[in-house]
Amino acid sequence: RLVKFTRLCKMLRASCRWLSLAICFTAVSSFQHAPSLVLRSTRSPALSRRGSVSSARMALGADLGKLFGGIGQANRIGSFRQEASPVQAKVSGMREGDKLGILFLNLGGPEKLDEVEDFLFNLFNDEDIIRLPNALKPLQGFIARGIASRRAPGSREAYESIGGGSPIVKLTEEQGDNLEKELKKIGIDAKVYIGMRYWYPFTEEATDQILSDGVNRLVIIPLYPQYSISTTGSSIRLLDQIIRQDPKQWDPRRVDHTVVPDWYDHPGYLATQAKLILKELDEFKRTPKDVKVMFSAHGVPESYVEAGDPYKGQIERCAELIMEEVNKGRKEEDRYDYTLCFQSRVGPVKWLEPYTDDVLKQLGEEGLKNLVVVPLSFVSEHVETLEEIDQEYREVAEEAGITNFKRVPALNSDPLFIQALVDITVGALNRPSLRVSETLDLYQKSNDMPGYPWEFGVTRAAEQWNGRLAMLGIAALAVAQVYKSGHCPTIDGPAIAGKEPFCAAFSADGWEWLFAAVQSLYN
Repeated sequence: RLVKFTRLCKMLRASCRWLSLAICFTAVSSFQHAPSLVLRSTRSPALSRRGSVSSARMALGADLGKLFGGIGQANRIGSFRQEASPVQAKVSGMREGDKLGILFLNLGGPEKLDEVEDFLFNLFNDEDIIRLPNALKPLQGFIARGIASRRAPGSREAYESIGGGSPIVKLTEEQGDNLEKELKKIGIDAKVYIGMRYWYPFTEEATDQILSDGVNRLVIIPLYPQYSISTTGSSIRLLDQIIRQDPKQWDPRRVDHTVVPDWYDHPGYLATQAKLILKELDEFKRTPKDVKVMFSAHGVPESYVEAGDPYKGQIERCAELIMEEVNKGRKEEDRYDYTLCFQSRVGPVKWLEPYTDDVLKQLGEEGLKNLVVVPLSFVSEHVETLEEIDQEYREVAEEAGITNFKRVPALNSDPLFIQALVDITVGALNRPSLRVSETLDLYQKSNDMPGYPWEFGVTRAAEQWNGRLAMLGIAALAVAQVYKSGHCPTIDGPAIAGKEPFCAAFSADGWEWLFAAVQSLYN
């Protein structure tokens, strides 16, 4: 009877699985008609395995992209290849009377030389940039001030060489103005807000203005195509803090917000990059082997990637997709070659390799004369492109023997890129909302994430370990009691192998009975 009952349970469990699957398919098919559904993210089992966190996140991102980010829509690139034309929008997620806001998140930069040191302090005071052991976290501000003070003179020279300040705020405002105009053309009234992480206008200012304006639909677009915990992750973490401080004002029923966590493989973004690269490659149409394309992306510490940061994988895939578009229609022997490297490393820790300056020296040693440099992770000009690439790396290249050094401009307000932002916005409105907290769960919950180990207080980690230790203590006490007394305590309940359940769990007879019961299922 026990065997029959066990088999019956298995059949019921299988039936429930099929029923759950059918319900899921029905729910997914109705997503496009649901204006404000919330998808509760769950962690993939692969995320908990050491060494496979990054690959698991890449796979998870590809699956979720169909819902949240337009990922994997390479077949749409062709529609963006020609001159930009208005996207035909059909926004099923907008309701009559909705007030739409779009929040651009970016790094920020000092606009005057006397702002440089304070900007650097804000940068290095961020725990997602400078990660200290818990014991040293109270000293974060002191250490950040020291680093900022030491680096300020060199940074002032860099900003002075590009006109006395960063153009990133002005360029971001232009991108926002152009996006508003293009959305207006397709019947969508929206206001773009700018939230910089480390300088004015700060993210806190933008969120205050959003609430003041009565925005009830908000699309959050980090102007970082690839997700990293040090860029998008830092801004999203700050937003999460802001929302938790005032949950009533940010109630999803009052402000229905959604995040576009990454868009490195969006067709419009890829098409814009390919167009700008092909313009610089024009003189090498007939001699593609005489030139090389070098993607230079902002680096991050290797420890971030080892802990699960998807940045490196997204950068590599992004460069690959762009070059597929650049080489479209060309024979294998006539395809342009490319390489990928990382710039802007800071401090003594190991960053992603190869480093841009090392690659330039190596290419020079190989006899390369013509080079087209692509600033991959930057959507607007700032000090890393105008000074670091245009001046420092150009000098390194010339010393290495590279005589024809060309640099692809950043996307800025290229019409094709603005159309890509329109498509990203419309797509985010048509998909179920991805909340700020859910974004952090999807991208930054890892057992190995640096900088977030043991913490004192009531935390998830503390509760988890408290529970494990408590269960271990109870089990040890039970085993000791059975072995010491030689018999089981009296407990009301059914007998297993002639013993009480409590005793059977720690006896050879109990385990033998369990093994026999399982074996009988397969006979």
